[in-house]
Amino acid sequence: MIDADTHDQRSPQRRLIELQIEHADLDAMIDQASENAGGLDELRLRRLKKRRLALRDEMARLHWLMDPKEPA
Repeated sequence: MIDADTHDQRSPQRRLIELQIEHADLDAMIDQASENAGGLDELRLRRLKKRRLALRDEMARLHWLMDPKEPA
């Protein structure tokens, strides 16, 4: 597990890449489970989709931090 100090020392760009990779992995897992009727139970599938949405939110936040639209 990553501690808070290590997490805070990473650059936003690096964290964004990590989130994008995790998001792509989840996409693939969800797609595969959806194709296979017995792949994952419904509760696990919902949890994966919820995690994927949380990753999208975090990626959007990081994009905003790296490129804010309003002048500082």
